[in-house]
Amino acid sequence: MSVDSLYETMGLHRIVEMSPDGHARLEYFAKPGMCHSGGVVQGGFVTGWIDAAMAHAVIAVLGDEVTPMSLEIKVSFFAPVRPGLVVAEGWIERRGRKTAFLEGRLLDEAGNVLAKGTSTATLFDRAKVEAAAKAAIGG
Repeated sequence: MSVDSLYETMGLHRIVEMSPDGHARLEYFAKPGMCHSGGVVQGGFVTGWIDAAMAHAVIAVLGDEVTPMSLEIKVSFFAPVRPGLVVAEGWIERRGRKTAFLEGRLLDEAGNVLAKGTSTATLFDRAKVEAAAKAAIGG
């Protein structure tokens, strides 16, 4: 799957900010097809949006030659996410040579916090990650 098709699947509207100080802000359209009962967006999408914002914060600082890979991620859900525009923010709380501690949140259009997340990520060389993926699928 290419990055463009991943962005499409996740409903990316636009990347608003990728700041060299380690902050990122992305907008997504939560679609009805992402919902389970009651018209609530499935938690995996919420987690994915926050995870992507945190990864973009790392890439904003280190460039796209680095791939942040989650070692663990925790998300707390505060309110139901409904179809419509949502904003995912991510930032680097602390970073070492090989590991980053990240935080993020998901907001509705009015700025209400819908969910918050934290992650520990290891920082890999993108070329090595891509080569291993190609080898794994026989490409």
